[in-house]
This record gives sequence, C-alpha cells and structure tokens, in this order.
Amino acid sequence: MELNQVSYFINLAETLNFTAAARLSGVSQPSLTRAIRRLEEELGGPLIYRDGKNSRLTGLGQDVEAEFRRMLVAMKSVRHHSENWAMGRHRVLDVAVAPTVGPKLFTTFFESALAEVPSIEIKMHSLGASEDTSEVLSGKYHACILPRETRPDRKLDVRPLFRERFVLGCSAKHPLAASDIVRGEDLLEFPFVDRLKCEFREQILDHFARREVLMRPRFRSDRDDWVQRVVAEGEAICILPERSATAQGLVTRPIDGFVLEREVVIATVSGSTVPVEIRKIAQLAARYAWN
Repeated sequence: MELNQVSYFINLAETLNFTAAARLSGVSQPSLTRAIRRLEEELGGPLIYRDGKNSRLTGLGQDVEAEFRRMLVAMKSVRHHSENWAMGRHRVLDVAVAPTVGPKLFTTFFESALAEVPSIEIKMHSLGASEDTSEVLSGKYHACILPRETRPDRKLDVRPLFRERFVLGCSAKHPLAASDIVRGEDLLEFPFVDRLKCEFREQILDHFARREVLMRPRFRSDRDDWVQRVVAEGEAICILPERSATAQGLVTRPIDGFVLEREVVIATVSGSTVPVEIRKIAQLAARYAWN
C-alpha cells in the first residue's frame, strides 16, 4: 500500500466519481483507477460499487475510508511535529508520567510552566509497564517523570524534582489514622491492598517479612486509583509514596522503623539539539519549589 493510494481513495469516497477524484488527486483517471484496483487486490475485496452516477462504497470501502481518514490525521500531525522541530519551536510537548507518580504536586507546576512558556502545549501520557527513559531516547516522548532509575545514561539529562517517603495509607476514619506513627505489627490487624506497579514492592514486602510482619494481600491492582479508592472507603490499608495519595478520604501515616524513600526526576535528551522549549520545561521543573 502506498500513501498516494490513501489520498486517491479518500477523494474517490468523497466524490464517488473517478473523473472528479482524479482531478482532485492531480492524476489522470486511468492512473487513479489502476491505483484503486491495486488497493482492492491488496485488501481482498471491492471498495466501491461501480454503477455510473449511482456508484457507492461497499461495506469494506466504508471501513477502509474511516481507517484512511484516521491515517491522514496522523500524517498531518507528523508533518506538524516535524515542521516545528525543523524550525526549533516544538509546540506540543509529550510528557510521560510513571503510573505510581501522583498528580497532586504537578497541577500548579504545569500551570506555572504554561504561563512561562506560552508557545507550548503539554500532552500527558501514562508510562507503560515496560517503558522507561529509553522511550525519551527513541523520540516517543520528549520528557518522562518517574522514579530515578539505577542505570545512568550520558545521553539523558536527568533532573531531580523531589524525594518522598513510603508511608501507610488508610481511611481518615480508620483506627490507625489516630496514631502519629503506626507500629509495624499493627498492620496485621487489617486487610492489605497490594500495589502491583510499585517499583519498590519487593523491598517493602521483604522489610516486613524480616520483622515477621507477613503482609497477606486481600486485594491486588495495577491501578493506583483503584487501590486508593478501596483503602479510602474501608478498613483496608496500603503502603504508598506520601505525595501520591490523591483519593478523597485517604490519609497517610509514617510507620515506625520503616525508612524507604524514592526520588522523582524528570528526564529529557541531553545536548544542544534539544528544542529550547523542552529544555525550558526541564529547567523550570528543576527549580520549582516542590516542597
């Protein structure tokens, strides 16, 4: 399949007339007809009923038209991105955030960043389970916000944002919420909710296992919003980064003898070839008063 076949077919779908479609496409009618026939052969069925003035799309043709229109939108977006890159004014900044990093602290930061750099748009993505900073190097994202990775890479500009402790999460009405510091053995009295995407999950479970506090999950989820909702509305508890608690009714408490922290960073490609807007956002993030 060739790109010109996509535009040829879209023009044909709009006009339902080979002569008019050829004129819109800037080619001769025989050329357009041959291109459509090759497309039909490749897709395995007719795309248009050829019946003079009563020509109409087949069922396959209607489905193909919808998909081709989505392709044209994507191609237009690619051209827009490439033109902005070439002119040094990339306006859409794709930022991927690790699913365990909560939005609580970032709302005011992005508001201030957009005010500081009015020429950009910020498009947020969720970092996939198998994705990391290599997605920045590949060009999929322009920046990633995530817990610091152990492997350094000189091709990346990694700037620390803030550190946060892992703490107990429970309902504001929970019995443990009345304590300023919770004892480890007290956790055994309540159902435990397992955050499957937590980067420090094994370290957390090992810490309590060594102290004979065996955490037996009654509910597991790879979605932090589900975990927090279950905890905020019942007797269950979880362990999460203190700045990631966003569910209404969810409170956090430190656990006696449990010291585990993570550092949240923003990673971009290093070097002078990075568009100035992207460097500016990273600089603003590094200077922002996260505390």
